[in-house]
Amino acid sequence: MIMAGQGSGGNVLAALCSFFIPGLGQLLQGRLLAAVIHFVLAAVLWFILLGWIVHLWSILDAARFKG
Repeated sequence: MIMAGQGSGGNVLAALCSFFIPGLGQLLQGRLLAAVIHFVLAAVLWFILLGWIVHLWSILDAARFKG
């Protein structure tokens, strides 16, 4: 699925998806490698209470993506 550029409805939806599950927005945008990286990093870092950093990064990355 190809989405429009930054600020598009697709990016807003992707950011909302990443809000709930890190990497889901990147997956929605068709960026499989980025999705896996965001998901794995967030999962690993939540064990030392730093997962929120990757979680926020995932949301911002999905929102600012330019296809």
